[in-house]
Amino acid sequence: MNPKILAVTTGRILRQLRHDRRTVALLLVVPALLLTLVYYMYADQPAPPGQPSAFDRIALIMLGFFPFIVMFLVTSIAMLRERTTGTLERLLTTPLAKADLLFGYGIAFGLAGAVQATVASAVAYWLFDLDTAGGSGLVIMIAALNAVLAVALGLFCSAFARTEFQAVQFMPVVVAPQLLLCGLFVPRGEMAGWLQAVSDVLPLSYAVEALQEVGANAEPTGTMWRDVAVVGGAAVLALVLAAATLRRRSG
Repeated sequence: MNPKILAVTTGRILRQLRHDRRTVALLLVVPALLLTLVYYMYADQPAPPGQPSAFDRIALIMLGFFPFIVMFLVTSIAMLRERTTGTLERLLTTPLAKADLLFGYGIAFGLAGAVQATVASAVAYWLFDLDTAGGSGLVIMIAALNAVLAVALGLFCSAFARTEFQAVQFMPVVVAPQLLLCGLFVPRGEMAGWLQAVSDVLPLSYAVEALQEVGANAEPTGTMWRDVAVVGGAAVLALVLAAATLRRRSG
């Protein structure tokens, strides 16, 4: 990869994103509104002795999940649009390499995910008194990494879609299983053996475990850093696969 071209590509994507007001609203406003909904759903439920409240437990995971679902949707559609309009074909006639383009997407949307996580965390911690043993900075870091993972998966899946509707159809295939099996609804250790095996290969499971470690421990733990490394490795692998499957145009 060429660092100069990578920086130019990242800047171009960020400028496009800045001028798309609806996407900016989706990134910044919708998570805060959903957190508000979650807060009032669980506001009257008392916390068990010595245990976090239902809101603290669920909101912490949602702070990591929002960048994942939003960035997957936005990225898969954005890359498909660049193919169908011929923009990607024109870009690849320049010195821009596939890796520069895809990692530029990862960096740009990772930064957008960090901003989204910062805004959502500010709402959760300051407005709704979210209580975690670890600091909010670790939550934002994991959420931003989730955004990069979602970007990588979105870029990879977009290669197999010919229309925006087909790109959206990948969400229940890629996103929904990870949400159901990440440990939010049922602890992973209490799942059937085959479900545990599936959960163990889904990167969002490790992101959720990392967030739970932040919620339960004042200092970063070895388990948290291991989980962060797994999520980061999965993101890099997905970007490499996306580069290998990237087509100039939709068929």
